[in-house]
Amino acid sequence: MTLTPVRTAAELHALGSAGRRAVVMTMGALHDGHATLVRTARERVGPDGTVVVTVFVNPLQFGAGEDLDRYPRTLDADLEVAEAAGADAVFAPSVDEVYPGGEPQVRITAGPMGARLEGASRPGHFDGMLTVVAKLLHLTAPDLAFFGQKDAQQLALIRRMVRDLNFPVEIVGVPTVRESDGLALSSRNRYLSSGERRTALALSRALFAARDRLAAQEALRARAAALPGAQGRAETRAEALSRLGEARAAADAHAVAQAAEGGGAEAVRAAAQAVLDDAAKADPPLSLDYLALVDPADFTEVADDHDGEAILAVAARVGTTRLIDNLPLTFGVTK
Repeated sequence: MTLTPVRTAAELHALGSAGRRAVVMTMGALHDGHATLVRTARERVGPDGTVVVTVFVNPLQFGAGEDLDRYPRTLDADLEVAEAAGADAVFAPSVDEVYPGGEPQVRITAGPMGARLEGASRPGHFDGMLTVVAKLLHLTAPDLAFFGQKDAQQLALIRRMVRDLNFPVEIVGVPTVRESDGLALSSRNRYLSSGERRTALALSRALFAARDRLAAQEALRARAAALPGAQGRAETRAEALSRLGEARAAADAHAVAQAAEGGGAEAVRAAAQAVLDDAAKADPPLSLDYLALVDPADFTEVADDHDGEAILAVAARVGTTRLIDNLPLTFGVTK
């Protein structure tokens, strides 16, 4: 291993950068999800660019009773992962370096979007996150910054902050990396016992069930639109499908009606909820925090007749470990 941690902003600035600079911000405990971010950054800036990985456990984004003290700190291993993935430097500052003089009195406020979902469950979390991201953007001065889509609300808020406050940086979202069983990679996965992990798989299974339900709805919409005489009302299409002997469609009149005009968001939510309800009866059980189908622009719940992009987001506890996951969905692709 040749990488050594850069501890101060002065040391980081002394490194210079011949080409474009990219930053990947982390709280350490790096896994393949982080490595994917670094590899993507490396590809974007090319061999002449610079990729900086930050490792900083930010106290501002941990609330009372959360796992700041037990959050894994594995800098030596992080250096190895970062170097293998193509990083040029690892910026691992102390709390005093990032917050000289103590906690900042002036902070970034996440606004209404920051009070929803994760923000409602973890008050103040997004204010702390945006404050440190803003500081690290200033300290690292990147042209591009890479963030995982697993933290979808975080990514949306960072994009909004950069746009609203005119940060000269491009924010790049990178798809969620999953383990072979579907569980989204997270540093918190290491806290799960084998039994808890089995239960935790319900998060990804719920998302995939919703995705499959949406795909079935979209296929139904396409078939309904192609039926002879299907230019009339939604009920006409439903009747036509029923005449074709579509038993499932006949049993689900609501979905058939939605096939004509778009939507069916409630049926997609229900498919995910059914999986989570079963997991709540498991041993050990899953304790659901929220399941929400939201507009990616502001994280408000979408209407049942929604067409366009959406994010299905879920958060739950298994044992003492809180996990989040999400999946982007598109309604109305057959129109």
